Amino acid sequence: MKAGFYIGDYKYEVRDIPNREPKESEVKIKVAWCGLCGTDIHKFQGMNGASVVIPPIILGHECSGVVEAVGPDCTLFKPGDRVACDPSYGCGKCNWCKQGFPNFCHERHGVAKGFSEYVYPPEKNVYLISDSLDLKSAAFTEPLSCAVHGMDLIEMESGKTVVMYGMGAIGSLMLQLITLSGAAKTIVVEKEAEKRKLAIELGASKAVSDKEIEEISQEINVDYVIECIGLKTTMDQAIRIAGKKGKVLLFGLGNPDELVSFNQFEAYKKELSIYTSYLNPHTSQRAINLLEEGKINTEKIISAELNLDEIGTELKNLIHSKKGKVMVYLSGEY
Repeated sequence: MKAGFYIGDYKYEVRDIPNREPKESEVKIKVAWCGLCGTDIHKFQGMNGASVVIPPIILGHECSGVVEAVGPDCTLFKPGDRVACDPSYGCGKCNWCKQGFPNFCHERHGVAKGFSEYVYPPEKNVYLISDSLDLKSAAFTEPLSCAVHGMDLIEMESGKTVVMYGMGAIGSLMLQLITLSGAAKTIVVEKEAEKRKLAIELGASKAVSDKEIEEISQEINVDYVIECIGLKTTMDQAIRIAGKKGKVLLFGLGNPDELVSFNQFEAYKKELSIYTSYLNPHTSQRAINLLEEGKINTEKIISAELNLDEIGTELKNLIHSKKGKVMVYLSGEY
């Protein structure tokens, strides 16, 4: 079968790898669609994603597909089932797993390398989807579940003022969750005019530049700030514009070698709470529920549909990724 590898030194290659049968509780899934994640881009650029990167590795983890076969110990799935995957494996035995935090598992690793024709996750990482949900939308399960976890952490109250940075793929999902949470006012900070227009379409009250938000934050108290870009400049500003009793979620994946700075005395006077969010513990099913009920618009987020070979060029120039979510079609089934 074919699989798309990052092989190091800004190089991507499609290789032939063995196509095998599932073992134990594994579910063999014929991949239909897989999203290109920001962490895939980070890996291609020589940085770590959620884990340390040692090439060669198969990229992709936001995948959906159809069950082709199951291992002898699998009891919950059968061939023909339409499914989505949680790509992050937790052992279930270590101290963190026992406390309910599999994202901190000592043995955590990826079990759904989605840039391949088949994946073999254990059944505990597989989720059945209804016939009403198309497989392309179902591939948004993993990024949406990460955004849901971030929202859980800040315990957003309705009727508040929210500022969100960035209308990339993850920001576009996060904005819709903010809207569903009942925010009274949502202001999106985005430098590109087309993305500011999309922000309004997806529920923002206003979309402004980084200079404009400085002025606005002097006039109103910003209750929540969610940064979905991962740049030092936007993370610095996100902390600065937060209001009294504000909560700041630094959701975007930053450069591991760059430090974020803020004025501790100003934060002290405002009693700021600063959060980060790591992966998606126990939120995959809730993400699927939102997608199945049509609460999340995925079509407006997609900027391109490419095949495995075309991803190599995209990783180098990021033409489509700068505009939204790039979806990779393997079987392309709906």
